[in-house]
Amino acid sequence: MGPLRALILVGGYGTRLRPLTLSRPKPLVEFANKPMLLHQFEALVASNVTEIILAVSYRAEDMEKELSAEAEKLGVNLIFSHEKEPLGTAGPIALAKELLLQSDEPFFVLNSDIICDFPFKQLLQFHKSHGGEGTIVVTKVEEPSKYGVVLYNKKGRVESFIEKPQEFVSNKINAGIYIFNSSILNRIELKPMSIEKEVFPGMARDNMLYAMELQGFWMDVGQPEDFLKGMCLYLASLRQKSPEKLYLNDGVIGNVLVDPTAVIGNNCRIGPNVIIGPGVVLADGCCIKRSTILKSARIKEHSWLDGCIVGWSCVVGRWVRMEGITVLGEDVIVKDELYINGGQVLPHKSIATSVFKPQVIM
Repeated sequence: MGPLRALILVGGYGTRLRPLTLSRPKPLVEFANKPMLLHQFEALVASNVTEIILAVSYRAEDMEKELSAEAEKLGVNLIFSHEKEPLGTAGPIALAKELLLQSDEPFFVLNSDIICDFPFKQLLQFHKSHGGEGTIVVTKVEEPSKYGVVLYNKKGRVESFIEKPQEFVSNKINAGIYIFNSSILNRIELKPMSIEKEVFPGMARDNMLYAMELQGFWMDVGQPEDFLKGMCLYLASLRQKSPEKLYLNDGVIGNVLVDPTAVIGNNCRIGPNVIIGPGVVLADGCCIKRSTILKSARIKEHSWLDGCIVGWSCVVGRWVRMEGITVLGEDVIVKDELYINGGQVLPHKSIATSVFKPQVIM
C-alpha cells in the first residue's frame, strides 16, 4: 500500500497578488493569520496524508525555511521538488515521478492558492469507488465565463471541458484539487505541460476521469479582490464551524478574527469581515471593514478602511480613508488625512498625497 501523498503546485511568481508577493512568496502570504499553504497542510494531515511534495521553482529557499518548521510541528514529511524551468501544471507531476511511484495509493494534487472546505477524505473514498484513473473536484460559481467549465454525467464521469464559455452551459468549474492513480504518469512528459488542456481531455475520452462536487465554500485567493472575497467566505464558514475562534467585543460587527497579540484602542468599529494579524495596533476611533491587516501594522486614530489589505509593518496615519481594494506592500507609510482609492503601493514607500483613481504606486 504505502503512505498517502500530496503534491502541491507552488511554482508561480504570484504576480497577481503583488505588491504583497514582492516581500514573500505567495504561499507564505498569510490568509486568516496563517500562511496560505498551511491551511492545505493542516487539511491534508487531518486526512492521513503523511508526505507532501512541494513543486517549487521561485524563491524556494524562503519556503524551505519556514515550511519545514511547520511540517515538523504537524508531523508530516515535506519534500521539495525543484523545477529548473517552469513546467506548467502537469510537468511537475512528471518531475516527481520517482517519489510518487513509491506508494500504491492514489495521490492528491492541488494548486497552492485555493481556500475551501478541503474534502480530501471524501475525495479519496469517491475516487476508489468509481475505479477511474483520476478525479477532479468541481465547484459551483456565479460567473462560469471566467473559468473552464466541466461537463459530466450523473455518475460523475467527465464528458468534456469548455474553456471560458460565453454562453451558459454549466456553472461547475475545475476547483484545482485532484486525486490520481499513478498510471496517470504514463500520460505526462517531463516538459512544460498543462494538465487542464493536455492531460484531462485524453482521460475524459478514455472514460477515466470523474468529477466530485465540492460542498461548502471555495475561492482562488491569488489576487487581491478574490483574496478579500475568500476572506469573507472563510469567516462565514468559521462562524458555522468554530464560532469560538471569532472575536467578540464592543464595536465589533459580524465576523471578525483577531490575533491575541493585537492591540485595539477605544471606540473602534471593526467588521463585518475583518482579519487582524499578530502585533497589529489599532489606535482609538478606527473603523475597519472587509479588510485584512497583516502582522505588525499600525493604524492611527480615526482612520477608516474598507476593502483593503494592509501589508506587514505598515503605518497608516490619522484620519486616513482607504477603500476600493487598496493594497499596501510591506512597510508602507501613509501620511495623515489622505484618501486612497484602489492604490497598490509597492513596499517601503511613503505616501504623502491622496490617490483618487486606482493605480500602482511605485
